Amino acid sequence: MPWGFGSFNGFNGFHWINMKRLNISLLACVLLIANAVAAQEAVIRKNLAERIPQLKKIDEVSKSPIAGLYEVRVNGIDIYYTDAQANYLVQGNIIDTKQKRNLTEERVDKLTAIAFDALPVKDAFTIVRGNGKRKLAVFEDPNCGYCKRFEESLQKVNNITIHMFLYPVLGPESVEKSKNIWCAKDKGKSWQDWMLSNVEPANAKCDTQAIDRNIELGKKHKISGTPTLIFTDGSRVPGAIGADQVEQRLVQAASK
Repeated sequence: MPWGFGSFNGFNGFHWINMKRLNISLLACVLLIANAVAAQEAVIRKNLAERIPQLKKIDEVSKSPIAGLYEVRVNGIDIYYTDAQANYLVQGNIIDTKQKRNLTEERVDKLTAIAFDALPVKDAFTIVRGNGKRKLAVFEDPNCGYCKRFEESLQKVNNITIHMFLYPVLGPESVEKSKNIWCAKDKGKSWQDWMLSNVEPANAKCDTQAIDRNIELGKKHKISGTPTLIFTDGSRVPGAIGADQVEQRLVQAASK
C-alpha cells in the first residue's frame, strides 16, 4: 500500500475519533441542559403549588422570550409568567416592541387553534352564498343577542360556505329553539327567519344528538361564548365582529 494512501486512511480514522468525541460531548451538554430545565420546572411547579393551591394542576412550564421569565400554562389556554423561583406571578401580555407583536396573544391563538378539516360538519347545517369558495364555521346560540347582530353583518359577506353549529349555552329555551331549528325541513331558512326576522321556529321532532355533541365539542375546545368563529387556518374569533373584519380574516386564513 503506498505511503500516501495509508496516511490518508490514518487521517480519516483520527477525524472519525474526534467527531465521535465531539458528538458525545454535545450529547452530554444536551442532557445537562435538559436536566437543568427539568429541575427548574420542578422548582416552579412545587413553589406555585404550595403558595397558590389553585395552580396545583399546571399544564406546562416553558421559557418565555424574556431571559429569566418562564411561561406557566394552566387550564389549557390560561397564560401566566413567573421567575425561576416562582416568587412572583405576572398576568398580562408580552409585547415585542421591535416587531410590534403581541407574543402572548399569538401564543394563545396557537393554543386555541382548531383544525378546520377535523370539525364534524355533519353536526352543523350549511349555508352557501355565491360561489361558496371561502369557508367559515360558527358556533351560535339562537337566544344570543350578539349572535343576531353578527348574523346581520354576515349577510354582507358573499362567496362563502358557512357551517353553522348550534351551540345552546344560554339555558333551556336556547336548547329548545336549537332543537326546533335542527329538526326543521330547511334548517338554514328556519335559522335565518328567527335570527333576522324573529320568526319563531316551529315545533319539530327528530334526532337531536348532534346538538349534544356540539356542546361537548365546544367544551373540549373551551368555546365559552357565542358567536365564536373558526376560520380555515384554525384561528378563532370570539364575538360579533363586522363584515369587514370577517373579510379580513378570510383573506388572512386563505394566505396561510
